[in-house]
Amino acid sequence: MDQVLLFVTLGFAAGSVYAVIAASIVSLHAATGVLNFAQGSFALWGVWVVAELRRSGTLVLPAGSVSLGAAPMTAWAAVAIGVLCTAALALAAHWLVFRPLRSAPPLSQVVASVGLMLAIAALVPLRFPTGGALAEPLLTDRTLAVGGTFLNVSDLVLLGVAVTVAAALSAYFRFTRWGVATRASAEDERAARLTGLSPDRLAGVMWVITGAATSVVAVLAAPTLGLDPIGYMFYVLPGLAAALLARLTSVVTACAAGVAIGCLQSILLLLSTNDGWPAWAQAGFGEALPFVLVVVALVVLGRHIPARGALGTVRMPAVTLPRRPWTAAAGLVAAAAAAVAFTSGSWRFGVVTSVIMGLVALSLVVLTGYLGQISLASMAFAGTGGFVLSRATVAWGVPFPLSILLSAGVATLVGVAVGLPALRIRGAQLAVVTLAGAVALQQLVFANPALTPFEGNLIDGPTLFGWDLEVRRGTDLTTAAFSATVIVIVGLLVAVVARLLAGATGQSFLAIRSNERAAAGAGIDVARTKLAGFALSAFLAGVGGCLIGYSRSQLSVESFNVVVGLSVLCMAYVGGITRIGGAVIAGLIAPLGVLYTLLGTTFGLGRYYTLIAACALVVTAVLNPSGIAHLVRRRGATA
Repeated sequence: MDQVLLFVTLGFAAGSVYAVIAASIVSLHAATGVLNFAQGSFALWGVWVVAELRRSGTLVLPAGSVSLGAAPMTAWAAVAIGVLCTAALALAAHWLVFRPLRSAPPLSQVVASVGLMLAIAALVPLRFPTGGALAEPLLTDRTLAVGGTFLNVSDLVLLGVAVTVAAALSAYFRFTRWGVATRASAEDERAARLTGLSPDRLAGVMWVITGAATSVVAVLAAPTLGLDPIGYMFYVLPGLAAALLARLTSVVTACAAGVAIGCLQSILLLLSTNDGWPAWAQAGFGEALPFVLVVVALVVLGRHIPARGALGTVRMPAVTLPRRPWTAAAGLVAAAAAAVAFTSGSWRFGVVTSVIMGLVALSLVVLTGYLGQISLASMAFAGTGGFVLSRATVAWGVPFPLSILLSAGVATLVGVAVGLPALRIRGAQLAVVTLAGAVALQQLVFANPALTPFEGNLIDGPTLFGWDLEVRRGTDLTTAAFSATVIVIVGLLVAVVARLLAGATGQSFLAIRSNERAAAGAGIDVARTKLAGFALSAFLAGVGGCLIGYSRSQLSVESFNVVVGLSVLCMAYVGGITRIGGAVIAGLIAPLGVLYTLLGTTFGLGRYYTLIAACALVVTAVLNPSGIAHLVRRRGATA
């Protein structure tokens, strides 16, 4: 019992961060209607600003830096400056990103939030010396004897800070004039404007408060949780889970749920050390817990989570049905074949990777662009296909191309399972489910030492009727035979998908995207069509994952991590998520694709790729929600 008590209190540090993030998400949703995926990244920035101030006395800004003295800064002065910087960053996010998107569709708000999350996380390793960095203690190192164990007083202090922040936010909404006005704006924003209130100003105040609060608790917890270049970014998932368990209405309930999640994760860590705990279950269960809680919260409470009062009519990005799909596919195949023929080495590898990633982006065009279901799990589906392919080719001896069909079939089943919550929820809440599911799959399967060897999952090269389609030969990174195989497979799938989207299937998707009730009234089986969309999307991503596996001959967790998946979403949205041409553009600018090769080999800017992609996503969401493909088509029509 003493050991259980010890591990419960050890969960207070992470639980306190989750609690304040959850309370901040609830508060921001009340003030702006946005589910802020970047709240954990605000904490990340604040932690590193304070660490650098205490190390060298230098204030690091997103661009440039200011020396505040030759010696390291004192602890609490550094904390104060770091908190102010984070509050300023949150305010800038409001005025530059979310204020212009106030009446935008949920898709634009979600992708802008994801882009901001990635941009801040990409800035940290570029702006700070992350190698071997440590967060020096801020709180007391005293312990408290309780029963037969000793508890860290610092953990209890963190719990007290989290509860105080939640109580202060709750009191702000209940007892202050601005807080009551914010609640009124959440009920009916148009009416609030007519009474002379400024929802934009009220929202700005809330962005400052929540940014500062998140930074405070993260900085205090950093010596316990450690410094990680991206770790705090994903703390938003438990925070979102706690916020959704509180139905996005109660700050205090969200705080309590966040602390409980931290304690449960710590208890799971304790249980995983027991001898009777299966080896395959000793990793990833703590990270999978938010996914389980998110699904439970949304499936049970999804219809009861309130929507915020809207300012006006929401319009989704325009869609143009494909014309002459076979002709368009033949043109793409010819262009890809010419690119392969005239390139070699890293450039040919970039071309082939762009073709494959275009297929993965196409899965997002189908699911998000046409069906309107916001999914952040495309690379999780691709990873499922790739990891099953490893077992199919090495352990089971399944020949090509049956190995791809089998692996993509398993990915399809996973996609349908992840899509089941979509029968009850949609919009940003569905994005939370798919992101949490992607993280759970990554930690439970892809990063599980019992399932993934240290050297990665090996994949036997493809052969067809005795013809060796080997990926590499000598110094050639990608052979012409394998490149042709990829182009043929992707070309056929693009043509089939274009034909489906141009017909009754695409019209059914668009009807559901526009209005589910009207679609049901027109005789469309909404539930079956949604699951069919998830199945098709997961199948395309699964095939893409198989081709990625073949192209690299082995797979590891880094091949399909969540950051790569979010980068693909960035590229699909920037390219034009409602058009097949947008998937082509997304492939060209996708990770390890043609643009990445250009940045890395020609300009030496490869390490800035994620930052460039994230910033492009935010700018596209704000200024051109329909993407590059729509812009090119519109200018071509007016020329």
